[in-house]
Amino acid sequence: MQIRNDNTALIVIDVQNDFCSGGALEVPDGDSIVGTVNALMEVAARSVLTQDWHPVDHSSFASSHEGKAPFSTTEMPYGTQVLWPDHCVQETDGADFHPDLRVQSATHTVRKGFRREIDSYSAFFENDRSTPTGLHEHLSSRRVDSILCVGLATDFCVYYSVMDALALGYTVAICEEACRAIDLEGSLAAARADMWRGGALAVSVDEIPGAAGN
Repeated sequence: MQIRNDNTALIVIDVQNDFCSGGALEVPDGDSIVGTVNALMEVAARSVLTQDWHPVDHSSFASSHEGKAPFSTTEMPYGTQVLWPDHCVQETDGADFHPDLRVQSATHTVRKGFRREIDSYSAFFENDRSTPTGLHEHLSSRRVDSILCVGLATDFCVYYSVMDALALGYTVAICEEACRAIDLEGSLAAARADMWRGGALAVSVDEIPGAAGN
């Protein structure tokens, strides 16, 4: 995939402290992708960071539901919601990007999940599937029609972003070397099957001109 082109954007999803080592919602081995993500950002003509940005009492937190434990579920007006440990709370260290992530290479940042009553996995829509984050409008205004997705976690925020991007008509690729998963009860296998079935492409960093010494 040629990510030096202006019509292609690298979408870097939620590489934040709370999803990395020692974080409140640690994705196993999440830190290990930062070097690869940085290399891709150095090459990309356009790179967008997404950032979970929750209020302290967000409805997706188990602590907001009496008697509920983290990783249990509840029903929201928009459907079944996994309840998470408190994470990525606005203006906290956990919400900050990983300190080694070269944020200065990004051309745009999208914050999501800041509405108390709606969680947001996708870079494009909140979990009600209708409230936009503004990313599609941003990319469309710049005539971007192809995206490469990387980040955390493969089976949640990366997966939902990929599926929304496909539905919006983008050509979508995933560099799995720059992703890591939570894998709750087979969620990774299910997500991968859906993404490939939906038309997403698997791309290795070795196939991207300019990255990994190419």
